[in-house]
Amino acid sequence: MAGHSKWANIKHRKGAQDAKRAKIFTRIIKEITIAARDGGGEIETNPTLRLAIQNAKGANMPKDTIERAIKKGVGGEGANLTPVTYEGYAANGIAVFVEATTDNLNRTVASVRSIFSKYGGSLGTNGSLSFIFDQKGVFAINNEQLEGKDMDEIEMELIDGGAEDVERTDEQLVVTTSYEDFGNMQKKLEELQLEAASSELQRIPNNTSALGVSDAKQVLNLIEKMEEDDDVSNVYHNLELTYELLEELNKD
Repeated sequence: MAGHSKWANIKHRKGAQDAKRAKIFTRIIKEITIAARDGGGEIETNPTLRLAIQNAKGANMPKDTIERAIKKGVGGEGANLTPVTYEGYAANGIAVFVEATTDNLNRTVASVRSIFSKYGGSLGTNGSLSFIFDQKGVFAINNEQLEGKDMDEIEMELIDGGAEDVERTDEQLVVTTSYEDFGNMQKKLEELQLEAASSELQRIPNNTSALGVSDAKQVLNLIEKMEEDDDVSNVYHNLELTYELLEELNKD
């Protein structure tokens, strides 16, 4: 089950985000707060909170920061936080799907619309990109956990747990599942005693579009500015990251 170009988009996106540690922490704190607000502060009875805490640990978030976020949610401080999504197009018809968490919908939609407009794109209506992006479960397991294990056997177990794609990188084993098999894969990893550095539902494009380097950079500028917005959690796109484009980006 070889890797595919769809995952390259996600890896590039996450690489850009991971360079901004504070932004990652802000996103996860919101996830923990909302999970604790909606389902309580006990991980034994709140699987959403358990997943958010697992991702926090994968990002090396301090324990006291996690505990403060839980208390904030249980105490009702996150009552105004609302998950929201936006869909639109960057220049040259590249699809862009934005996930955000906000306490002020008017502020967030105005900011998202402004970024689309400033960088040659346009904000569309929700549902307009449903045919382009599939929601998938994506699990990243650090390679240290796999040392000394029979990888053929591990891969067969993962397939049994619902894996659609398994890719080994220099640092991690990345497993992709359908939306429906997300919970099954969580259980399978627990059974295999493997703890994912991150487990999340992501929107993966079922087709990609290649652009010239100059046009592609314009799209990536839009994506970067969108990711910098404090309310934005994730940005997905269907720009094909060609070798030519990646080589050019590495020069910058």
